[in-house]
Amino acid sequence: MNAMKYHENFSVVAIVQGELRASVTKSRLESAGIPVLLEYESAGRVIGINIDGLGEVKILVPKSFEDEAKQVLKTEMRPTP
Repeated sequence: MNAMKYHENFSVVAIVQGELRASVTKSRLESAGIPVLLEYESAGRVIGINIDGLGEVKILVPKSFEDEAKQVLKTEMRPTP
């Protein structure tokens, strides 16, 4: 399956800077039962720089989960007591 066709079934629900934020966002969505793909900007990942678009990570979910994912991301993260 070519990459463009694959992406037609997914929506970008967030764009974050760096792998740490991407991992946290991915975990939040997956804990809500939402499948997630991460699409990394390659140069920032290799060089290790997170400025001016370098290190940008797109958070993609299947289109059928888009509204639910946006709702999850709107809710504030709260520490557990």
